[in-house]
Amino acid sequence: MHFDIFASLFGGLGLFLIGMRLMTTGLKQAAGNSLKRILGEWTKTPARGLFSGFMITALVQSSSAVTVAVIGFVNAGLITLAQSIGIIYGSNIGTTVTGWIVAAVGFSVNMKNFALPMVALGSLLRLTGGNSRRAFLGDSFAGFGLFLMGISTLQTAFKGIESTLDLSAFASMGTISIPVFIGIGLILTLLMQSSSAAMALVLTATVSGLLDVTQGAAAVIGTNIGTTSTAALAVIGATVNAKKVATGHIIFNIITALAALLLLPIIIKGIQFSLQAAGAPVEPAVVLAMFHTIFNILGVIILWPFTDRLVSFIDSRFSTTISDKGRPRYLDSNVVGTPALAIEALTLEMRRIGELTRTIVRNGLHSSFNYGAFAEDKEAQDSLIEASRAFCIKLQAVPLSTSQAAQIATALRVLQYFRTAGALSESLDRKNLRPNRSALGDDADMITVFINSCIGVLNIAENPCSEEFCQIDNMINDMLSAYHDLKARLLTAGGSGELPVPEMVEQLELYSKMRRITRQAAKGAVYLAAVNPASGICCPTNSIKFAWNRHW
Repeated sequence: MHFDIFASLFGGLGLFLIGMRLMTTGLKQAAGNSLKRILGEWTKTPARGLFSGFMITALVQSSSAVTVAVIGFVNAGLITLAQSIGIIYGSNIGTTVTGWIVAAVGFSVNMKNFALPMVALGSLLRLTGGNSRRAFLGDSFAGFGLFLMGISTLQTAFKGIESTLDLSAFASMGTISIPVFIGIGLILTLLMQSSSAAMALVLTATVSGLLDVTQGAAAVIGTNIGTTSTAALAVIGATVNAKKVATGHIIFNIITALAALLLLPIIIKGIQFSLQAAGAPVEPAVVLAMFHTIFNILGVIILWPFTDRLVSFIDSRFSTTISDKGRPRYLDSNVVGTPALAIEALTLEMRRIGELTRTIVRNGLHSSFNYGAFAEDKEAQDSLIEASRAFCIKLQAVPLSTSQAAQIATALRVLQYFRTAGALSESLDRKNLRPNRSALGDDADMITVFINSCIGVLNIAENPCSEEFCQIDNMINDMLSAYHDLKARLLTAGGSGELPVPEMVEQLELYSKMRRITRQAAKGAVYLAAVNPASGICCPTNSIKFAWNRHW
């Protein structure tokens, strides 16, 4: 086998994979929140979930991208596991569109007539689009052009391989050869981590005469099984919800593959008979594309009546896996490639951190930062903040729009506010400072008023969608007034000798840090409301942030 044949084979495969990656990434980025909105609105019933899964996968040409989006929605609590299973059904049917593109375009027209103009158009949009949606559409056009060029190159390579590689020995093995070609399809998908690329290779090899239709069909079944490896690898160390979605995906693909294997000769003969009856040419690429689509639809028909039982089985399988307080619940590396979903996941995790921070501060205010679970809560807060920062770093490594980059910057700011609140609380815990009410005599109630005003600010910060949240500036004014009154009284007590100066200094430090802790926790809540308004934050924050700048 000559070097130029190898070069064409691997070069064509490289063009195909790069083109698929560019096309998928470009379409995901161009869709942005539209992908989230479509999946969010079109999954109310299993049937709508199946349809939306099919349409989105057919558009972005990646079932993995849709699976990642589903994981993000299940993590966010926007859809149930049952709804996600419906999307997975549709996504598996949608991924068969790749075979139809290869069959319809790859072997019927001169692809260079389309490929180079696509690359030229995509490059023009990318060069003139900056970081806008137009630039990402340019990536998708250029990716489709490379996709077509890759298919053309593979055709040429397989024509050269056909004359030097004889697989007829496998054909003489009869039904025993079927597992061999299933294994070939499986290995191709494992190596390339793309069932679409493996499918293109199988179709091209079959059209070139390297494989017969039955062998090609067996390899197609192998690609369907192989695609489960992507899901399995993606959920290593992932969230519980991610594992549930991936498990549903794996179960569907395995059952579908088994059904296709058992009915392989029947389906192939039925397709060939139907094409002949319709007077259409029985082309291998069309037969395999139809086979791929039919057995995935068959898988949906088989599993659809048992969807509820499947969901119950998956839930029970992972029911004992409970995330602890310090383990991220929403952060999943699988969603990093889709920034709109990743930012939503980050927002949800930061809400957890905010709730935990306010719990630390609130309990601390009640107990002078010496309550029993403080060490555990602080350790959990540190762990979640570190995980969220690491997630932000991963997000910064992918293409982001200007608004998304600003959201990440704000998220890092929020995390710093929460971290500071926790660090100040830990400082007070170590120093073991206590309010000295007796030193203020009849004015001891001033301490209670100040602490209650701090707690009031924290309570309002709990619900950014409440009307009270929009009035948080007024609560902050009340808290500041109570602090300054208390500070003035302590200074008077120290100056008059009612309170020893060292004790006065300690009391001033205590209340000053209480004020700062409350401020940091509340500022984190306010800026968090601006990170992802589409995820349920109702109150406008511009006027509130202006108040922060005015006060501090």
